[in-house]
Amino acid sequence: MARLFGTDGVRGIANKELTCSLAYRIGKAATQVLSTGKQKKPLFLIGLDSRISGDMLQSAITAGILSEGGDVMQLGVLPTPSVAYLVRKYNAAAGIMISASHNPAEYNGIKIFSGNGFKLPDETEDEIERLTNSTMLPTSSRIGIIRPSGNAVRNYIDFLKSTVPRDFQGISIALDCANGATSHIAEAVFAELGATVCVTANEPNGLNINHNCGSTHPETICEFTKKSGSHIGISFDGDGDRVLFSDETGTPVDGDQILAILAKNMQKNGTLKRNTVVSTVMSNFGLTLFGEQNGIHIKQTNVGDRYVLEKMLQSGYNLGGEQSGHIILLDHNTTGDGILTALQVVTTLMQTATPLSTLARTLTKLPQVLINARVKNENKELVLKNEAVLELVENITIKLFRKGRVLVRPSGTEPLFRVMIEGENPEEIQQYAKQIATLIEETFS
Repeated sequence: MARLFGTDGVRGIANKELTCSLAYRIGKAATQVLSTGKQKKPLFLIGLDSRISGDMLQSAITAGILSEGGDVMQLGVLPTPSVAYLVRKYNAAAGIMISASHNPAEYNGIKIFSGNGFKLPDETEDEIERLTNSTMLPTSSRIGIIRPSGNAVRNYIDFLKSTVPRDFQGISIALDCANGATSHIAEAVFAELGATVCVTANEPNGLNINHNCGSTHPETICEFTKKSGSHIGISFDGDGDRVLFSDETGTPVDGDQILAILAKNMQKNGTLKRNTVVSTVMSNFGLTLFGEQNGIHIKQTNVGDRYVLEKMLQSGYNLGGEQSGHIILLDHNTTGDGILTALQVVTTLMQTATPLSTLARTLTKLPQVLINARVKNENKELVLKNEAVLELVENITIKLFRKGRVLVRPSGTEPLFRVMIEGENPEEIQQYAKQIATLIEETFS
């Protein structure tokens, strides 16, 4: 049976795969596992993005927690990284975020943070899953209550503003809030810092999250930035832990470029710990070349922000992230934070007095193609054991001969395999990627 927790929590189609019953059992089991004994009534924070299923799942999780004697503070619609920050500020036992991040509105998910603001280790998730799947759930005679959330939004906004050394007077910013969790926060943060702000996709209705907007549709912020004449465009995903950018000309800027921009500025300021950036195997090979050219070490991990964070914590690094725009600035927060990252990028623009179009050229990217091959979940483990797939990947790798690379890996959150190829010839690598993706789909879908 597939593991309940993926690389980014529990995720599925709401009311079909992620049901109220499952959410209740997760809440109940999580309370048993994560109550530390430091508090007579352990406090659990719950945040959610703007999906229509959020209230339903929040109610179910809350019921599970209350039935085990935990108290709940329902934070309302807030970005995922706010939960990671507030769980520490409020000395809570754990924080739970109800969100499916960049996925369409019909999906939802459950992410859990420990009391120190970090995502749970595998062994803790496994213990929660064991209790969730047990025929005999733990029971308690204690009953928890729902506590008022108070100044949670204000606390988070003030925290974000405290991470920058100056105001943003004189800069114009275009925001795409993906009709998600940043919709009522991002504009306030930048406006309070003095920036001129234009906003789109900030009217969530429960169904329009990530729909033709946000970081999964970078063309939207590129068009909006150019049309509004802004100095920079900022595009969040549905729960606000990822961010992508547009420069002033309407050209997209991805997570690899942002890592390079921040790394170079942090190196100049003496704040890049151990002169190292942590990325994943999906990062463009150009990031490795950037590191070599600038004396910055690039360490790579498996795909997933949890693996980036694990490496950062193990070795004492403070900057890491993914091409998708999930950037971790460990000096400030314990998880990827889109608004926080955007604040640091705008600060870099102002400190260097350099437009983003110029800063983006800090990294020269090798042409890259990424194609998704849809597979059945039960077949995921078979793909990379298939002789035909392995042989095709090996043959294409030989053809690229040190001028590119092939990476085939399963998605941690969807029934997909990612086929990524880098090389000098865009048309050639597109053809190669299609060959591999087609073979996988024909064999395992």
